Amino acid sequence: MEIWEAILLGVVQGLTEFLPVSSSGHLELGKALLGIEDAGLAFSVVVHGATALSTIVVFRKDILGLLTGLPKASVEGEEARTFAAFVLLSMAPLAVVYVWFMDDLEARLDGHIGAVGAALIFTASMLFWAHRSGQRGSRLGWLSAFLIGCAQAVAVLPGISRSGATISAALLLGIDRTQAARFSFLMVLPPILGATALEVVDLMREPELLASVSATALIAAALAAFFSGLWACQTMINLVKRNGFLGFAIYCGAVGVFALALSYL
Repeated sequence: MEIWEAILLGVVQGLTEFLPVSSSGHLELGKALLGIEDAGLAFSVVVHGATALSTIVVFRKDILGLLTGLPKASVEGEEARTFAAFVLLSMAPLAVVYVWFMDDLEARLDGHIGAVGAALIFTASMLFWAHRSGQRGSRLGWLSAFLIGCAQAVAVLPGISRSGATISAALLLGIDRTQAARFSFLMVLPPILGATALEVVDLMREPELLASVSATALIAAALAAFFSGLWACQTMINLVKRNGFLGFAIYCGAVGVFALALSYL
């Protein structure tokens, strides 16, 4: 992989991890257009780790407040423990998918550009519905946390945006926009960090995989993913507050149609 290709894919990962346009779908399209069959496990580790770090930087105050609040015997502590429980509950559907269905899904969908196109069109539909939703200002609860978790589980399919699915689900459930954005971004941190940790373990078992991409390319990809992710995360928070999803719905629909057409070439 050339350095410019690593930077380009790193930027794609960082931007699309948080903007509601599907990082996995765009990475599949990017690899197809660049003729890269497999970016490699080492590349996956650094870009996912970098985007997770950008989320931690943006939400550092929320994360610190949550961690320090957990042991407190106060209203603040109760709120922190309830929020942490909501996050854990939201992870249950994703855990089921990873344990029982992920290997089969990856085998069937890896490199399947047509499936990516169809999923992007589905993402466009979700974003359009979210754009049309009114502001009801409901509070996050046990059922809504579980349903948002189900949306996250569906987003394992390449082309379905994780942030788009979770935030759209939250807004359609009537959750307050600020709370929807906060929960959507914080709930994905444990799965991303967990998946990255598992990839690191796999990489340690097969260190020869590090040789598939140069150290310079990996560093360039990590920096590109971190800074683009930092910008995208902050931008997405502002978009949620003002319900600016229509443009992304149109974009995902257009890219989905392009991907479907590309799959027949």
